[in-house]
Amino acid sequence: MKHDNSSEIFPVVDEQGNTIGSASRGECHSGSMLLHPVVHLHVFDTAGRLYLQKRPDWKDIQPGKWDTAVGGHVDYGESIDEALRREAREELGICDFIPRFLKSYVFQSSRERELVNAYATTTTSPINPSDELDGGRFWPLAEIRANLGKNIFTPNFEQEFINVIDTAE
Repeated sequence: MKHDNSSEIFPVVDEQGNTIGSASRGECHSGSMLLHPVVHLHVFDTAGRLYLQKRPDWKDIQPGKWDTAVGGHVDYGESIDEALRREAREELGICDFIPRFLKSYVFQSSRERELVNAYATTTTSPINPSDELDGGRFWPLAEIRANLGKNIFTPNFEQEFINVIDTAE
């Protein structure tokens, strides 16, 4: 069975995104509350629908839930832009896109603390979910709104949708 690599190294950052150290994925996801950067890319089609990925059951955080189209950790020594493009390529096969910066914010759960760097793009490119995901699909925004609070989406996605995406439309 697949699983996340608990030994991969992430930067530890301050709330402005400055690297102040490093830690393993296992340390960052163990309740240590070490702040580590992640990237999110919200992918829209030309009809205004939002693509969501289905997290596989083997993920260490929020398995089986619907989540942001592209989401991933920044590797130690990698820039935010490099991580965003790597994750989009690895997760959805998207290489040619123009990211629009939305917001950076701190997200905290009972297991971890992330500095989220959220972006959006509109694409006409085909989306090819990798085996890192359990598929995905485009959702009309009204369908997302109707399913908020029903344990279908990750808490991070719901918070970001309400506070960043739905207000930007």
